[in-house]
Amino acid sequence: MLFCTSCWERIGAELLRKKNPEVAVLDPPDAIEQLLNRQSMLNDVTDLNLSDSYGKVCVPRQMVINNDPSSIPHEVTRAGLKLPLVAKPLVVDGTAKSHEMFLAYDQFSLSELEPPLVLQEFVNHGGILFKVYIVGEAIKVVRRFSLPNVTKQELSKVEGVFRFPRVSSAAASADDADLDPSVAGLSISLTITLCGSLAELPPLPLLEKLARELRRRLGLRLFNVDMIREHGTKDVFYVIDINYFPGKAHRWVNKFLNPFAGYGKMPDYEHIFTDFLLSLMQSKYKNRPAQ
Repeated sequence: MLFCTSCWERIGAELLRKKNPEVAVLDPPDAIEQLLNRQSMLNDVTDLNLSDSYGKVCVPRQMVINNDPSSIPHEVTRAGLKLPLVAKPLVVDGTAKSHEMFLAYDQFSLSELEPPLVLQEFVNHGGILFKVYIVGEAIKVVRRFSLPNVTKQELSKVEGVFRFPRVSSAAASADDADLDPSVAGLSISLTITLCGSLAELPPLPLLEKLARELRRRLGLRLFNVDMIREHGTKDVFYVIDINYFPGKAHRWVNKFLNPFAGYGKMPDYEHIFTDFLLSLMQSKYKNRPAQ
């Protein structure tokens, strides 16, 4: 059974698959590629245009800057993006640097950053992010700490680009989480209440439909979706990132010691993965041609 995320791993996996058709490849290397680029990873969510009685799933407006940081202010103005903006590296390669993110209160300060990068409109979401783990047909959601809302008053007074504070570890369930004081410190007057609509998990039928469509469109079995609920709404959600086989920065170490290390904070992950792998192997051998 193969786990492959780096370029050489994907090449090796493809060669091994062709020579050993009995080996189960969890996800096609070619399908993984689209999640390693933040310009393409959200395309399927946009094309899906998911909206039903349970809610609406959107993608924040964004643009790509490939070179010449001095041109960023002009490009942002021309694109009509609204401040504040989240700046993310374009390529996701598993390193800590590829997961560095910044919040820009004015477009001129963006010239300090190093392209290639993605600029994404920041959506106020009450400091709560939902990490939706998809393992085959199973779905698990945990609540994570995130950035607080940015008020109009704050936006008018603050300038500069600020690196995201470290996002705190996920709680075992949505009811167990407390807000990270380092996040709350970005906005002195901010008080976030964890009871109410912002803390309520997204409706399961909406998540099931989103997961089903993304599995089909992406051609992947293992990934997670970072989702937020727009502040002031009950049923408007934004997907801000999709990660393949979530893990820590030094993924080659984690995969050697524990190939499922990235899912360690997902509730009941041992049972979910056991069922997933058994189902995968049973399906493979069931469909194997008779000797």
